[in-house]
Amino acid sequence: MTFSSDEKHTLLQELAQLKQDHRELDIKIAEMALMLKSNQLDVTRLKRQKLKLKDAIARLESKLIPDLHA
Repeated sequence: MTFSSDEKHTLLQELAQLKQDHRELDIKIAEMALMLKSNQLDVTRLKRQKLKLKDAIARLESKLIPDLHA
């Protein structure tokens, strides 16, 4: 699949935003882990959200890699 430069730029922006969101969740989870009274349900919810972001990042990255026809 080939993209126009505008489409590729949009996908790259979306990818950058997803990676930023993923990093922010990682920090939030780490902070909650340090808290003595952190709610495990909230931590689990954030971890699931982080996994969804990771999957979305992988899908976008695979879209941006051109198909290799050997």
